[in-house]
Amino acid sequence: MSNEDEDYVYDEVSGESMPASELAARRAAEDVIEVCDAVGNILADGDAVTLIKDLGVKGAGKTLKQGTLIKSIRLTGDAQEIDCKYPGINGLVLRAEFVRKR
Repeated sequence: MSNEDEDYVYDEVSGESMPASELAARRAAEDVIEVCDAVGNILADGDAVTLIKDLGVKGAGKTLKQGTLIKSIRLTGDAQEIDCKYPGINGLVLRAEFVRKR
């Protein structure tokens, strides 16, 4: 499909008419949430992280010590939270500000 054949739509945010595919790409880019660790590294699904301080885990009666390695994190859609697994703790969610990417 060439640009002459493409439908143009009105973008209310910018006040411009633009190709529908360009508007869709722009809106998809706005929906992407970047999750950064304590030092500003961008985290992604599957990354391994290390704790930068001791964290008490509510409900589990455990404390995860500084330097603990957490493997294979999952992003939650929240810019501050990551979902992860750790032996003996179900449903562990950590704040991104307390981890550093490995």
